[in-house]
Amino acid sequence: MATLPIDTAKYTAIICAVPPAPRVANRETGQLRVDRDTGRTVFQVGLCLMSIGSADVVNVSVPGEPSGVQLGMPVQVRDLVATPWENEGRHGIAFRASEIRPLAAPPSSGAASKGAGQ
Repeated sequence: MATLPIDTAKYTAIICAVPPAPRVANRETGQLRVDRDTGRTVFQVGLCLMSIGSADVVNVSVPGEPSGVQLGMPVQVRDLVATPWENEGRHGIAFRASEIRPLAAPPSSGAASKGAGQ
């Protein structure tokens, strides 16, 4: 299915509603989910996406532990996408980002925060 980019600039605020936690791939063994591209553990963060007149909480997967992200903290989200899914009669939307960090955090090394071709 198609991956749909989400323009986070349309939101008035993005707040951490559920602190980061590692995603479990196998509940029986406790094995953690690993990102195929980076090899890093995948974390899930509950984010409250706020706009004028509405707010939605979505669970967003991100490779690696989002450093410094805590409950109630405004955050920056990079490369947020939504992917519709269906499996055995169940369906939903999975959200993923390349990075989640505190809004007050200094820019990453290089010009990544200015959209330097990534």
